Amino acid sequence: MDFRWHVIQDYWPVLMSGLRLTIELTVIAVSIGTVIGLIVSLFRLSKLKPVGWLAKGYVDFFRGTPLLVQILLIHTGLPPLLGIPPMPRMMSGIIALSLNSGAYIAEIFRAGILSIDRGQMEAARSLGMTYGQAMVNVILPQAFKRSVPPLGNEFIAMLKDSSLVSIISVQELMMSGKIIVGRSYRPFETWIVVALLYLVMTMTISQFVGYLERRLGKSDHSE
Repeated sequence: MDFRWHVIQDYWPVLMSGLRLTIELTVIAVSIGTVIGLIVSLFRLSKLKPVGWLAKGYVDFFRGTPLLVQILLIHTGLPPLLGIPPMPRMMSGIIALSLNSGAYIAEIFRAGILSIDRGQMEAARSLGMTYGQAMVNVILPQAFKRSVPPLGNEFIAMLKDSSLVSIISVQELMMSGKIIVGRSYRPFETWIVVALLYLVMTMTISQFVGYLERRLGKSDHSE
């Protein structure tokens, strides 16, 4: 068996460039998705039925259709429909990943909010807080603590799913691997290193999420 690991050394800067872009895509997408998810989760819990239906439709669409289809729809389908010039590939990728992440995070936050005992809202209202004040100061902080583990899982899932933007030629880690294979004709060495880089990132995030979970658990115990 002929292994030529020097290929990885030769193309290491290409891999590192793709790695940085993968991390940037994931951080931006999950950050925007967190804002979208929080808003949508509150819409889903709203007593205004049209708002709730709209939020549910958004969540069902982006959770029920493949992310690859969403990326292609946003990059190649929307510009002709709206009569606008084609969007930059990076922007299309960020929009698709953010909207997809927002749908999953909306359900995470909704479950976290619903897990808080209803008596806490009633107690906060009895102290003179408005609904909004009670939600911001009492319910959401507790819901966020309970949402940390699933949010960490969503970050890991998005880190891996970001590889799908290679379909529109965004040069993240997966696309960098394809470029190296096309130039070196060494698929095994390239893809095993790409896989190991993804593994290192996901394991690091898992350890960090576990650390946060333990710290938040100690905080709850001390309170």
